[in-house]
Amino acid sequence: MRVLVTGGAGYIGSHTVLSLLEKGHVPVVVDNLSNSSVESLNRVTEITGKPIEFHNIDLCDEEAFPSFMREQTFDAILHFAGFKAVGESVANPLKYYKNNIGSTLSLLKAIDATTSTNPPKVIFSSSATVYGSSTELPLTESSKTGEGITNPYGFTKFVCERILADTAEANSAFQAIALRYFNPIGAHESGRIGENPSGIPNNLAPYITQVASGKLSELSVFGDDYDTADGTGVRDYIHVMDVAEGHVAALSLTESGFHAINLGTGKGTSVIELIKAFEKVVGAPVPFSVSPRRPGDIAACYADTSLAKQLLGWSSTRYISEACADAWRWQSQNPKGY
Repeated sequence: MRVLVTGGAGYIGSHTVLSLLEKGHVPVVVDNLSNSSVESLNRVTEITGKPIEFHNIDLCDEEAFPSFMREQTFDAILHFAGFKAVGESVANPLKYYKNNIGSTLSLLKAIDATTSTNPPKVIFSSSATVYGSSTELPLTESSKTGEGITNPYGFTKFVCERILADTAEANSAFQAIALRYFNPIGAHESGRIGENPSGIPNNLAPYITQVASGKLSELSVFGDDYDTADGTGVRDYIHVMDVAEGHVAALSLTESGFHAINLGTGKGTSVIELIKAFEKVVGAPVPFSVSPRRPGDIAACYADTSLAKQLLGWSSTRYISEACADAWRWQSQNPKGY
């Protein structure tokens, strides 16, 4: 398939581009490089030996993006483009609403203007944050969404899902799949591409690797008084290459309409367990201190992944230990990122 990948130079996007190439698909990447580096794509080419068509375009550019779409045809679109830092979204909500929802609207308008009779399927980068404060465990695709979402980032994912569902309802030829990732971690096994946060990492795994490498002095563990086995928060950490392969598997789903599908392992890992797993890989302690709980954090969150297996024939295959080893290899080989 010829596949448009928006935000394809980012963390999950670049790993998915690699998976697409490995399966014989032809990815075309559009990214404005506001929070990513084209070097990630250069390295995907280095790993696979295959060139990647890249366009430096902002989806919210009302002239450049529609013009690009008029000149192209795609079998599918993987839509990763968007801001993703929870804390930043709380501090600057308008930035997130404008970019994340605006880019999705822009994409759908461009599809409608060029291919309304036989539109390409859209596979959307969603998130387990859409489940908000739901305490149902494991979380299934029919668990409540939208209630108790604690940050604008999560709410933009919820709104975009609704926009895609309404679009599919209005156009029976349109297919949209929202892949709700839980907590992607790790890197490609080569150590050539990985998570490349700017400034202080927002996610736990790169924070741990930067403390382990000495780049940061100490990890903050937010809360050790949750109702969990060791008191720290429990999350469903999934290897980024499993997430990437989930997107490739979603290309094979032919049923029209809107589908929401969890991508996770189905197993919860606590913050302390993840730190210990990294310590085994690193061969040294990872210093940390306990801070108060963050507002809105819940005790535990992990996926029911049976629908992904049923509809996509996909399930995660990699262990936490592999994700830690791959993340550490990336950090060790690229201490300054790209």
